[in-house]
Amino acid sequence: MTLCIFNTLTGKKDPIKPMEPGHVKLYVCGITAYDYCHIGHARSVLAFDMLARYLRFSGYNVTYVRNFTDIDDKIINRATEKGVPWDELARRFIDEFHIDMDALGALRPDVEPKATEHIEEMIDLIGGLIEKGVAYPAGGDVFFAVDRFPRYGRLSGRKLDDMQAGARVSVNELKQNPMDFVLWKASKPGEPSWPSPWGTGRPGWHIECSAMSRKYLGATFDIHGGGQDLIFPHHENEIAQSEAANCCPFVHHWIHHGFVTIHDEKMSKSLNNFLTVRDILAQYDPEVLRFLVFSTHYRNPLDFSEAAMQDAAIGLERLYRCLARIDALTEPALGAPALATEKDQALLSGLDGRFGQAMDNDLNSATALAAFFEAVKCLNRLLQNDAWAASDVALMRESAQSIRKLGAVLGLLQREPAEFFRAHRQKLLVGCPLAAETIQAKIAERDQARAAKNWQASDALRDELAAQGLVLKDGADGTSWTVKKNLRAPTHAATND
Repeated sequence: MTLCIFNTLTGKKDPIKPMEPGHVKLYVCGITAYDYCHIGHARSVLAFDMLARYLRFSGYNVTYVRNFTDIDDKIINRATEKGVPWDELARRFIDEFHIDMDALGALRPDVEPKATEHIEEMIDLIGGLIEKGVAYPAGGDVFFAVDRFPRYGRLSGRKLDDMQAGARVSVNELKQNPMDFVLWKASKPGEPSWPSPWGTGRPGWHIECSAMSRKYLGATFDIHGGGQDLIFPHHENEIAQSEAANCCPFVHHWIHHGFVTIHDEKMSKSLNNFLTVRDILAQYDPEVLRFLVFSTHYRNPLDFSEAAMQDAAIGLERLYRCLARIDALTEPALGAPALATEKDQALLSGLDGRFGQAMDNDLNSATALAAFFEAVKCLNRLLQNDAWAASDVALMRESAQSIRKLGAVLGLLQREPAEFFRAHRQKLLVGCPLAAETIQAKIAERDQARAAKNWQASDALRDELAAQGLVLKDGADGTSWTVKKNLRAPTHAATND
């Protein structure tokens, strides 16, 4: 099956067909560096980390570019609030971004350009737009004239006549049309600025991505990505200024991921429900957050809650527990009959195919993970025995190897199980009065009570652990536990870009 991904520009799943055979050029809009990263940023990074990994897994060479906006009104305003230089603030939060995303196991892009390092390229692009008559200087600013670009609105499906001023569009008497957007801003007293043919100033937000993508990927490239909130006006404006300047198509494939909600509510500072990556990783292993993100299709809304994280932790534990049991397999028993049926063999040997089919169908990581659990269910059933034929042991070890290989596409299941459980439980026990050994002893005592059908004692032990914040979940491969968390109160103020 060919890799097909939903293309916002065409409104359907289109096959990935690189302009240069075997080489995919990918550009993703990065953060505005003025605060700690929240889960919306994490979802974006992880979604395109998955895309880049899967493209490479599928045999493509990938050039992956993701920018940093390191000059912007938000950066200037936050620096003024904090009483620090704007460039120092931007550098700090670029470093903080890397700390968080490295902790999540996200691979760094091939190129991470900063806006302030490409002012010359932006000025050159703006000058070309003025020469072509699609941009105009006014009072030290430069604006793009949207009504001179006939295809404006085709990405978002909007008609220019019906459009209302949207995000980052402000009333300005210098504009010829209210929907015209700024390419260059005249400097204000005390603000950072650079010389230009139109006076000292700084670039607008939209122009930086057009300039940097052209420098590193060319005038036309394969894939551009970001969140759904960037479709309009940011990506719409990128298309207009890039195609008007270069006189050729800008991007062939546009990919956008869904929003993140908190307890079914939109993230909002007024609701005090913003959660930074750092808040979450203080209480959960980073791999649990990765697992949660990939448990939902990238285009669907992702609802974050304590319960969702607990379910993700339990699911990830189940996969690691199965791998640990296979790692500990003894040698085959001489003369033992084969336990795996033809159906078992077909299911386990077909894991690679089912995983690839799911990923080729619009990067359906949720279905890909379901294939893992289908395999683990079969493996756990085989593992319940005490002796295995050589064919059974070989099949289970090959299956574990396949799960690890495919898990690498999602950045999951790459650690030794013992190391994962040690780190994971250390995070789970933050704020819990019980030690891991005590919890395991209580669970073992409860297992004995359940085996003896002493339900009163079993329920009493469950209630005792619940009173300490422990949540138990019984399954075919044993009882797993997690700890109730309170992730509603952020420790850092974060703002959605």
